[in-house]
Amino acid sequence: MSNTAPRLQSAVRPARLGFLGVGWIGLSRMRAVAQSGAAEVACIADAAPASVARAAQAALTSMQPPPRTVASLEELLQEELDGLVIATPSGQHAQQAIMALTCGLAVFCQKPLATTAAEAMRVVAAARALDRLLEVDFCYRTLAGVPELARLVHGGELGEVFAVDLTFHNAYGPDKSWFYDRRQSGGGCVMDLGIHLVDLLLWALDFPQVVAVRSSLYAEGKPLTEAQSALEDYAAAELQLASGAVARLACSWRLPAGRDAVIEAAFYGTRGAAILRNVNGSFYDFTVEHCEGTRRRLLAAPPDEWGGRAVCAWALRVAKDAAFDPAAEQLPAVSAVVDRIYGR
Repeated sequence: MSNTAPRLQSAVRPARLGFLGVGWIGLSRMRAVAQSGAAEVACIADAAPASVARAAQAALTSMQPPPRTVASLEELLQEELDGLVIATPSGQHAQQAIMALTCGLAVFCQKPLATTAAEAMRVVAAARALDRLLEVDFCYRTLAGVPELARLVHGGELGEVFAVDLTFHNAYGPDKSWFYDRRQSGGGCVMDLGIHLVDLLLWALDFPQVVAVRSSLYAEGKPLTEAQSALEDYAAAELQLASGAVARLACSWRLPAGRDAVIEAAFYGTRGAAILRNVNGSFYDFTVEHCEGTRRRLLAAPPDEWGGRAVCAWALRVAKDAAFDPAAEQLPAVSAVVDRIYGR
């Protein structure tokens, strides 16, 4: 699916952005920004020469003027930039974000912001102290229908939400070796996929207190213990909220699900439900429904070119006002739940 966003108009000078990491996801976000006109793609860097070459070729065919290419973050930070988009291995995010913030740049970071809540708090503290805009690419918030889902959830139209079912099964595993190195990834399928579900849960419910977490982690069908270094490829967790509501989360790599992916977030209340589901195993196509008894009302359906929506909105904000957004204070709460799923 294309991540092309509608071309956007701005009354102010477009922000000049650097892109650190232009593999699949970084290149996708770069193209979305360029094609929408949300900002100028000024400079790119990646440790992998092949990724730089692909990004440079994409730039030559779609961007005027084409961005500069440099070899490292340090060189990127020497450029005249307004913001930095980070799409590197997860274990590098926190340090790279703090370096960019310290240089006065706004930061848009792929999830996770950091591999632990303590690291995430350090990044947020830096953004606050330096008064710089910080955002994480929790892109499922921007799916068509999801803002309406959240409004139904915390607006009371579903009644009291007492149960939430969250699922993200990927029939494949990541194709980059760093995902399987704990030092670089911070974890397995929970850090890769489950974190999106945790974010949707907390965001839709206005970041409630999570009072208890129970989880079971598996690798190749065997339960993992704290002494093992293997990364989980299946996880099940139960989160108890201060309201008494319960959320059940399941995520996996390489599960024989009979389709490419199973993705769902279902919020059940005393008067109705709001449900996000992927369509026919797609990673990109979703429906959102409002359900009452046996009746259902469709809130959104494909097509929806949502992949670059979050980064383009951030880029427009950078051009107008790159000051710290207090909403970033909520980011460590997501990492804190992930920590507890891992038993940290």
